[in-house]
Amino acid sequence: MSPEHDFPATPAIRQLRAAGVAFELSAYTYVEHGGTRAACEALGIAEHACVKTLVMETPDKRPLVILMRGDREVSVKQLARVLNVKSVEPCDPATAQRHTGYQVGGTSPFGLRKPMPVCVERAILDLPEIWINAGRRGLLFKISPSLLTTLLNARPVEVAV
Repeated sequence: MSPEHDFPATPAIRQLRAAGVAFELSAYTYVEHGGTRAACEALGIAEHACVKTLVMETPDKRPLVILMRGDREVSVKQLARVLNVKSVEPCDPATAQRHTGYQVGGTSPFGLRKPMPVCVERAILDLPEIWINAGRRGLLFKISPSLLTTLLNARPVEVAV
């Protein structure tokens, strides 16, 4: 781990700095298609406390972000029910990057290119701390999960499988 000032400032880092909140940055060697498991193994953290930032869209192409525990998947059927839409599907990588400004594998819910709704798996909010992408592949924030609701106005949902 290195001090936060040793990393280039991503939009996510800039948002947290501007909000004056405490965070810690941890870098690891990114593994293509390694997901949260590779990140957690590299950093020695529990996978359930590592949060995935997934970009989805509704049938009318409205984007949204769902934050999910690293050891769980999203039930898109349940998410659609919660959102009261016919269906929800993951965006393809190019579309996700266009919506967020981040490369897939480095997507953070902070500092998004354009505003979009954010949902968070409710169990994440009960954790003492979480690790979540800081806007670059191989770089995670360690933060309080309360920031997800206070800074992002994330909507708690129960859609994990």
